[in-house]
Amino acid sequence: MLDEKLIQNIIEITHKAGDKIMEIYERDFAIYEKSDESPLTEADLAAHNCIVDGLTSVSELPILSEESANIPWDERKQWSNYWLVDPLDGTKEFIKKNGEFTVNIALIKDGVPVFGVVYAPVLEQTYVGVAGKGAYKITSGVQAPITPSVRATGETWKIVGSRSHQSPEIKALLDSLDGETELVAMGSSLKLCLVAEGAAHLYPRLGPTSEWDTGAAQAVVEAAGGKVTIIEDSADALKADAAPLKYNQKDSVLNPYFLVSC
Repeated sequence: MLDEKLIQNIIEITHKAGDKIMEIYERDFAIYEKSDESPLTEADLAAHNCIVDGLTSVSELPILSEESANIPWDERKQWSNYWLVDPLDGTKEFIKKNGEFTVNIALIKDGVPVFGVVYAPVLEQTYVGVAGKGAYKITSGVQAPITPSVRATGETWKIVGSRSHQSPEIKALLDSLDGETELVAMGSSLKLCLVAEGAAHLYPRLGPTSEWDTGAAQAVVEAAGGKVTIIEDSADALKADAAPLKYNQKDSVLNPYFLVSC
């Protein structure tokens, strides 16, 4: 089902969606409200429509997108394979114009993200992960394999996180690590990609996310050799037997807290 032609088609779809976003990014844009009160832009909807049109032209699989999320659980629970889409992750980064937003498309098979593309149009970076085949990053047209970086003994932990918002749970997790820690700031699903490419050791997420926020980037992380696991106790987040984050297992599309690691 997932051959090289389809992989290239999906990469091209993310790039076309990125082009739609950039048309709006480079001018002023209207901001609307969604039911969860997060900002919704013209770019969100333009990218969504572009992706849905693209996916339906190359695949008959159902699509779950942040911008068309009202599919009943009775219908969704029948899906074994489907596309999971976030047309513009990092809307706040988009509005701030800092470039750290992404287009995300994942293929989910039996609850597992087996293929994902994460594209950051301003940065001209594309992350691709294919289960069993590895992961790579395309920067301005140049492709290179990526892999997580195992922390050496005594090395400072590089943690993806916020300098200004440290919850007690995050503090407990940081305190459980041996050695010094350095915080690496990043927006959107690029946080997970930092671990996938070895630019950070850990990304603990102890706040709300939805499945479309993580599916594509989790595919990249896991194809690169990393892990995305559920956090049950922030003071013991690195336990070896932590369960992997899975998809379409329940009515709610909210994720539990999770840790991205190698």
